[in-house]
Amino acid sequence: MNRKRICIYAKDIQLITGRSERYGRKLLQTIRKLQDKEPHQFVTIREFSEYSGIEIEVINQYIN
Repeated sequence: MNRKRICIYAKDIQLITGRSERYGRKLLQTIRKLQDKEPHQFVTIREFSEYSGIEIEVINQYIN
């Protein structure tokens, strides 16, 4: 069975954008705030894709 992740982490954002991991954490915090999520809740790849405008297929190439 091939399992794929559904959540994205700051390190993933660092790999995708070329920015720092701190930038990735701040971006995740911004997305959580916009999605009315609690600080302990995860951000999905779909939510990151919608916010950033990067297609899910491109994101999956970087994190898999």
